[in-house]
Amino acid sequence: MNKKQRRWRNRIVIALVIFFTVLAVEQSGLLSTLFGTPGDVYASFALFLVPYLIAGYKTLLEAARNIRRGDPFDEAFLMSVASLGAFAMVFFPETEPHMAEGAAVMLFYQVGELFQSYAVGQSRKSIAAMMDIAPEYTNVEKDGELVELDPAEVAVGETIVVKPGERMPIDGVVTEGTSQLDTAALTGESVPRHVGPGANVVSGCVNMTGVLRVRTTKPYGESTVARILELVENASEKKARTENFITRFARVYTPVVTVSAALLAVVPPLAGLGAWSDWILRGLTFLVVSCPCALVISVPLSFFGGIGGASNLGILVKGSNYLELLAHVDTAVFDKTGTLTSGTFNVVAVHPESGVDPDYVLSMAAHAESFSDHPIAVSVRAAYSGDIDREKIEDTREESGHGVSARVSEHLVLVGNDRLMAEHGTAWHNCDLTGTILHVAVDGEYVGHIVIADVVKEDAATAIADLHAAGVRRCVMLTGDRQDVAEAVASRLGIDEVRAQLLPQDKVEAVEHLLKSEKDGARLAFVGDGINDAPVLMRADVGIAMGAMGSDAAIEAADVVLMDDKPSKIAQAMRVARKTMRIVWENIVFALGVKLLILVLAAFGIANMWLAVFGDVGVAMIAILNAMRCMRVERD
Repeated sequence: MNKKQRRWRNRIVIALVIFFTVLAVEQSGLLSTLFGTPGDVYASFALFLVPYLIAGYKTLLEAARNIRRGDPFDEAFLMSVASLGAFAMVFFPETEPHMAEGAAVMLFYQVGELFQSYAVGQSRKSIAAMMDIAPEYTNVEKDGELVELDPAEVAVGETIVVKPGERMPIDGVVTEGTSQLDTAALTGESVPRHVGPGANVVSGCVNMTGVLRVRTTKPYGESTVARILELVENASEKKARTENFITRFARVYTPVVTVSAALLAVVPPLAGLGAWSDWILRGLTFLVVSCPCALVISVPLSFFGGIGGASNLGILVKGSNYLELLAHVDTAVFDKTGTLTSGTFNVVAVHPESGVDPDYVLSMAAHAESFSDHPIAVSVRAAYSGDIDREKIEDTREESGHGVSARVSEHLVLVGNDRLMAEHGTAWHNCDLTGTILHVAVDGEYVGHIVIADVVKEDAATAIADLHAAGVRRCVMLTGDRQDVAEAVASRLGIDEVRAQLLPQDKVEAVEHLLKSEKDGARLAFVGDGINDAPVLMRADVGIAMGAMGSDAAIEAADVVLMDDKPSKIAQAMRVARKTMRIVWENIVFALGVKLLILVLAAFGIANMWLAVFGDVGVAMIAILNAMRCMRVERD
């Protein structure tokens, strides 16, 4: 508990001690002995007023402020009117006194509010832990000494020093040193990651063992830690449809039950159906039990807990609305490269045409791809052992998803798929090996092809199996790769449908077609990592991006971000979402059912004020306890 909550708790404890002391004195008959009748009623009024004001003065002030602002209908108003009404029964001294119930209403309402505050605090802990990944400073070496600077002041390309025990402040590449990184706060992974010179590191990780010198690759504002904090801070703004419904419901429900309670207290005695004191008490009981605390508190708390629980697994959900949509996904669509495969390409074969040197084919391809950051281009350059003279290269350009063309030493070089060859009227032939085939042509003459293979992620097959087990009807793979390569990967992973050789705009069309075939109430999720996936991520019902190696554009466009790039986390995210929605509806049905029963009993004069207190505070506390289950998640 924080300091404010401790003071609140102490105030409630003092009020409860006084309340039960006064209750014991009243039940013992001592007040009747000392003050007689009706003096004992007035003494009871004065004594119970003490714990009532100690515990509830802030609620009374809040209700008064809301009335002044013209927005009176909330829980504070209902509790204030109901409890003050119970005390007002002192004007009917001939009836059984109800000051104890009036004080109890406020006291136990405060207990419920404190409990809610504690529950929200607990659910915030996982989010708060995520917020703690923000570094307060970074070390920059100047004139042989380490100077502490604000991370925002460090320029791209500058070298920073990260000592053991410190958080990585900015994304970068290790230039010197080896160490183990604790990535648990970002990815939920408990196993440290080994890094050395040349390794990419992301901000927010904790350096565990050795000193690292890191060359920054992004400004702090665009680094992983800054993006995560922005996502977490904005998550509560995007409410689920169920959450919005409860908010709208409470706005209508509260004034309706207030008017109903007033009518119940006034109309029957005016019609001569009984004593004023009996009907006023029924109206007050009706008012207490009608308070929508259980719904207004537990539903947002359930979603908040679900988001917090997901973040413990390294899954960032940008809002409760996406958590709700994720619970209804029955079609999962995947990009291949970087999503189901690691995106780590290796040249496995070079097949030159007759009379052509294999090194010549690889050299021309490496030169043509020298300005590209695409993983395929990087793998071609890595396989070429010679030096690339960029002064020999001119007019390099992308060929709309088909490959690249460039002038290398005055020769026109084409490197790409069969469509690129066909587009330029160059004859080519296929390859028996499974993999991505890069055809190479020089001055319109086919010189051979390069076979490149991608590595399937270790957990990709498990991810597809888990999704099917979770009730996902179909898993679809969309890729720009060749049909045979795509089908080989799909067969290995258990993918239901494959659509290959797609351009970025073709992926959007494919998702549009899949969306049209969705059943009512079912949702489609698209999982991707590249810049070209951003339009599809935005078009899908739920866009899921790979957060560790994914592009900034994909992470920005996505609704859910997997911080460790593991596709198996998708099924985990769905389990968290479905558990959250199940608990939300449990609370809604339970709260409305109990309240409706007690409201009917109150209207007929069967329910007393003590039962009304249970109907409000008791139901709210049970709903809060149920909502807190959303925070408990199992790591696979």
